[in-house]
Amino acid sequence: MSAKEATSTVPVSVDRLTKRLETLSTFTEPGKPWQRTAFSSLHLAAREWLRAEMQALDLDTHIDAGGNLIGRLHGTSNGLAPLASGSHSDTVPSGGRFDGALGVIAALEVVSALRDAGYRLRHPFEVIDFLAEEPNQYGLSCIGSRAMAGELTAENLGVTAPDGTTLAEGIRLMGGDPDKLTTPLRRHGDMAGFVEIHIEQGRVLESAEEDIGVVTAIVGITRIAVDIEGRADHSGATPMGLRKDALVAASKMIAAFEAQAKQEFYSPMVATVGKLEVFPNASNVIPGKVAFVLEIRSGQPKTLAQYQKWADWTIRDVAGEQGVSARTRILGKSDAVAMDTDLQLAISDAASAAGLKYRSMPSGAGHDAAHVALFAPAGMIFIPCLDGRSHCPEEFCTPEQIAKGVQNLVDAIIALDARD
Repeated sequence: MSAKEATSTVPVSVDRLTKRLETLSTFTEPGKPWQRTAFSSLHLAAREWLRAEMQALDLDTHIDAGGNLIGRLHGTSNGLAPLASGSHSDTVPSGGRFDGALGVIAALEVVSALRDAGYRLRHPFEVIDFLAEEPNQYGLSCIGSRAMAGELTAENLGVTAPDGTTLAEGIRLMGGDPDKLTTPLRRHGDMAGFVEIHIEQGRVLESAEEDIGVVTAIVGITRIAVDIEGRADHSGATPMGLRKDALVAASKMIAAFEAQAKQEFYSPMVATVGKLEVFPNASNVIPGKVAFVLEIRSGQPKTLAQYQKWADWTIRDVAGEQGVSARTRILGKSDAVAMDTDLQLAISDAASAAGLKYRSMPSGAGHDAAHVALFAPAGMIFIPCLDGRSHCPEEFCTPEQIAKGVQNLVDAIIALDARD
């Protein structure tokens, strides 16, 4: 059933959704579609546009201490805790137009559709643009939602980026107040429910020709920074047997990480090294230093812990074998989080009532909803994306797919609002 055929009393506007998504995508580095990394001037500009969109809808708008941009629509019973939806407006380098952006624009559309229909919720409703969901110059993802849940530590806030600024300074740049992040910004009972819509970033829904994914859980993620120090020497004058090549050591570690992650007893789990820096990075110099990040993801905490223990041992073993030194530190760690069962039911019931094909499924990617779930009922809606592509310029979903997903979000929010 298409969005136009849906029987919802509060229909969404496909044109408005696509126009807002297109406008947000214009905030990008020239020649680098689409690049709007957290804490950049483009990120700030995009948020000013989002703030203006919120204010045009008569939302009470502010930036909280964690740097989250929030617009609130008042309900008929403002003594109730708010319902909320949103995601993030930052992108990975050379990323896509829909990852994160869809969730923020969808939350705006909830408000627009309600206004068009003259429908008022009992609960207040919040549109949230979380700060810095993607990994960034400070090495920590989901900064805004972590701040909301009270997960940011003094050590986190003191991390220094290559440009010399600390995370605390970055949060202040984005309008937050790091001095107020010693306690959670939201506590249990402060939010009645949160639903985030997102592209799947995989091929399951597209392959099955299904419209909606009802997310059951979000994987746990551990990111480990590894610094290897060998010795930089002349590539022509140093015999092979006398070298302390940091890159060779790193290569052996990375190959081992992949081979071990493929072992059946770790499934389902993935391990990735997607960031690697070589120093001095010259063709005629043996690499003296290498820095990389190992990322591990799994829905099973025990599996994450077991693999991390093995990886630590492997790093030490290979370093000793290659005659180099290695240091590790945890950049970020989040546990696997189950989505609220009542919210899952509201999403699936709304999909069924609209004649949409849906399935229950876990998320292999991390999301702000995982941190919101620490203090409020949280749920997620997935929609298909072309060939499962994400975090790249080829990321795409059709206006019809978007409209079906956002209609599902609106209908689920209305159903949640009607609960006692």
